[in-house]
Amino acid sequence: MPASPKTRLLLRNDEAWPTGHDATLVVVFLRGGADTLSLLPPYGDDRYFQSRPTLAVPPPGRGNRSAIRLDDHYGLHPDMAALEPAYRDGRLAFVQAVGIDNTSGSHFECQDQMEHGSSPTSAPVSGGWLGRFLRTIDGDQLGPLPAVAIGKSLPESLRGGPASVLERLDEVAVQGSATDLPLITQTLASLYGAEQNSLGRQGLQTLDLFRRVASLPPTTATTRRTATYPNNAFAAGLRQIAELIRAGIGLRVACLDLPGWDTHFFQGATDGQQAALVDRLAKGLAAFETDMSSCRQRVTVLVTTEFGRRVYENASQGTDHGRGFAAMLLGNSVAGGHVHGHWPLEEITDP
Repeated sequence: MPASPKTRLLLRNDEAWPTGHDATLVVVFLRGGADTLSLLPPYGDDRYFQSRPTLAVPPPGRGNRSAIRLDDHYGLHPDMAALEPAYRDGRLAFVQAVGIDNTSGSHFECQDQMEHGSSPTSAPVSGGWLGRFLRTIDGDQLGPLPAVAIGKSLPESLRGGPASVLERLDEVAVQGSATDLPLITQTLASLYGAEQNSLGRQGLQTLDLFRRVASLPPTTATTRRTATYPNNAFAAGLRQIAELIRAGIGLRVACLDLPGWDTHFFQGATDGQQAALVDRLAKGLAAFETDMSSCRQRVTVLVTTEFGRRVYENASQGTDHGRGFAAMLLGNSVAGGHVHGHWPLEEITDP
């Protein structure tokens, strides 16, 4: 006999969530225009070093702070070392020359266009590209938290879809005093259980979401965690996304920002502000991937930005707004261990 909607709330392994739709896409947005020529230095092209006399990452073999060789053309920034095993094992890939048809150089305009998946020469679109994706899924196949942004505001990419914004997991709870919570939860379960419609179903799923999140171990617990996360906001956001995925709540999409990539001044090559950001990105993603080792087959990470940086360095030992960049993809479903796409420098007239 199948469990009733009300009794499902009491089961650890219940039927409240749709089966066969447990894949999660995690989108990391590098706000500010990341210089992916530093993350993925094209050391095999001499013009890279000619254009960047102080900012080029040294080629492989030139000391312990030189590029990590991937092939005869590309290397990894030394602070990307935490992700080298994922590349060697075929779980990390790069896609070269990604960009949009917007030459304004405006952070706001380019972020808006990238997150909407739109073009200024095409008809306007409704909502963000992730929001539109979520709207294509039948409501019966969605749980109460199909998409989440970790932070203070909803990114434009999720606009128009069923998405929530959270800063901390403890926000996902029925509010009330400890003595009143059992009665409040029981009353709500009775009310929603009596409604044989989408309101009742969604209400019961929401209560079950609260139960599942409440049953997660504290973030300081080590009984279920196989990774040690760095002590910074970006890593903390990834850790919370991992908790939500592991809770099995039907999370389809999660978004997280890593800001600070607008490096017009004193960018640095293997030290300084750029290297610190690369280190934060790589170590956070490496910890997340380790944490997800038991369910890697259903988690894919996309790392993107609004635009790249110019090839040449400027007079302030930084880089100015460019156009294209290299996107990153991480996961078991990725055609990893490769840099995909054409190296475009031959075709750039004003690098």
